[in-house]
Amino acid sequence: MRLFTKLGLTSFIGCFLSLGIQAQETVSDECKKNASLGIESAKAKDYQKAKPYLETVRKNCPQYSLATYQYSERILRDELKRAPEANKKSIAESIISLLEERKTHFSSKTPIGDYKSDIAQLMTDYNMGTTQERYELFATAYKDKKNFKGPKKIYSIFSHLIDLQKSGNKTVNDVFTLYDDLMDKIAFEENRMGAKISKYSTKEENGVSLLSKEKKSLSKAENNLKVYNQVKNSMNAKLGKLANCDYLIPLFEGEFNTKKNDINWIKNASKRLYKKKCTDTPIFTSLVTQQHELAPSASTAKYLAKLAEQRKDLGLAAKYYDQAIELETDPNEKADAYFQRAMSFKAKGSYGKAKNYFKKALEFKPSFGAAYLQIANMIGKSANSCGTDEFNKRAVYWLAAKYSKRAGKVDLSVAKNAQKTTASYLSSAPSKSDIFTKGMQGKTVSVGCWINESVKVPSL
Repeated sequence: MRLFTKLGLTSFIGCFLSLGIQAQETVSDECKKNASLGIESAKAKDYQKAKPYLETVRKNCPQYSLATYQYSERILRDELKRAPEANKKSIAESIISLLEERKTHFSSKTPIGDYKSDIAQLMTDYNMGTTQERYELFATAYKDKKNFKGPKKIYSIFSHLIDLQKSGNKTVNDVFTLYDDLMDKIAFEENRMGAKISKYSTKEENGVSLLSKEKKSLSKAENNLKVYNQVKNSMNAKLGKLANCDYLIPLFEGEFNTKKNDINWIKNASKRLYKKKCTDTPIFTSLVTQQHELAPSASTAKYLAKLAEQRKDLGLAAKYYDQAIELETDPNEKADAYFQRAMSFKAKGSYGKAKNYFKKALEFKPSFGAAYLQIANMIGKSANSCGTDEFNKRAVYWLAAKYSKRAGKVDLSVAKNAQKTTASYLSSAPSKSDIFTKGMQGKTVSVGCWINESVKVPSL
């Protein structure tokens, strides 16, 4: 009797488990079916058809597929774009709910920097929550810098911080700390874009046609560079008087005695005055001297070089710039140190050495348009001394124009100046009739002396 009971119980459990497995398979099959229909429709941009299928998957089997949430968001974003203004906030709230839902079910595949900044941006765009709440969301997202992406979000977090500083909830140092960090992030993106533009521009200048995918990559890089330049301009406009020497100098003078042993404050104040060229003032000297005493570094070497330059002690300035180059690890700061050292060589007329240092600066910061312009300037000034005859001397201006044109491509902050400079050099280069008369079309002209490059004569 006991054996029968055991066998009966075992049989009953087996049947129960079998039914459970079949039920799970049925649910799974249904999920597969709905997910497939929803995703395929969404891929074809038939969002009206896709939406109910994906909503069913989210309701009945929320952990089935990440794609459910990715395509559901795409559908809602499309609705948001097309909706009348009165309905946009409601749809934005639905996207926020969706993002939270995705985080719940696919936490490891929903980076904090991405999803929280998306929510913060939606709240900003449609005026949800307070400035403090939105900023805290952005700030939490920004801790995951790798996944905090997009120029609009960069501007938004900074704009919120400025508003909080104005209301007395954040300090000026908070603003400058984030400003510098965001500018570094923008510089990283600009350098990526600049490297691509330089690479493809060199290829075109050498007469090699770009492939279709290379043209697209070049166009995308140029567009992104424009957007990041707009963000920088907007951030500087938002910074307003906080970035002016007339504001910064008395601010730091008033705080110096109480904060002179706070190395972080000293570093930030020195850096701010240096960046804004507020260096010809006693407070900058005091800050630099104190920083060098508390924590000698590449930055202090660079600051001391600037002070030596102001005293016209170019030899000492060169020594400090060399120290800064050796000690610096940050690519953008290292590029700046190379640039400043190049400028000191240029001031002494050592164009060959200056060119080498400007090019070193460009290795660390490919979007450094000012370095290209300085090389162009030196080449333009050397036209008469680096050509063998009248045609070759004037051909040097083509080379100068190449560098100035590159400056405007990789760095939109100097684009207007680069455009004018390029036009000026081209107007001094040989004319079409000169090229025809000399029979030089398409040929290569070698440029000697310190320049030591060649330039291709345009084809007629």
